[in-house]
Amino acid sequence: LFGHVKGSFTDALTDRMGAFEYANGGTLFLDEVGDMPPATQVKLLRVLEEHTITRVGDNKPIKVNVRVVSATNRDLEQAIKEGKFREDLYYRLKVVTVELPSLRQRREDIIPLIDHFRKIFAKRHHKQIKSVSPQVTKRLFAYDWPGNVRQLRNAVETMVVLDVDGVLDVDDLPPELSEGLEGAAEVAA
Repeated sequence: LFGHVKGSFTDALTDRMGAFEYANGGTLFLDEVGDMPPATQVKLLRVLEEHTITRVGDNKPIKVNVRVVSATNRDLEQAIKEGKFREDLYYRLKVVTVELPSLRQRREDIIPLIDHFRKIFAKRHHKQIKSVSPQVTKRLFAYDWPGNVRQLRNAVETMVVLDVDGVLDVDDLPPELSEGLEGAAEVAA
């Protein structure tokens, strides 16, 4: 986050710009801020309050103008009560809050996300994927997605990688989504 100067530690062979300095004049995204160690929380609070950073091994402050966007899956108010997250940092970060419900709570997003990921991964893996079968669409829509959008994304990539006929069908489903289909296929035969 803060960079370092040459010689500040064993492998510091050159000066290195940190994320705050690199993002100067723009936006820095901090993912899983709720998992940040207490020492880093103190340093982040200082940057947000003073708009300066100091590279590791240096004493010279560097002015930065960075908009910080942060995300977490933790309940930060509970973490504050447990002494795991600084209350002052919480209120410094909490300017505009967007609460994104889990995927199981917004099922209307599942189908558009499937199509979006299908296109991305078809291109990445150089595949021609024409469609997703109705049976797979129904299965993906009904699944609870404990891993949220990341799990859905990975499931679609798995199906694209496994596909051989241009249609994402039950034979392409990852194991957690294909459970119970074997018996149904045998009964139908």
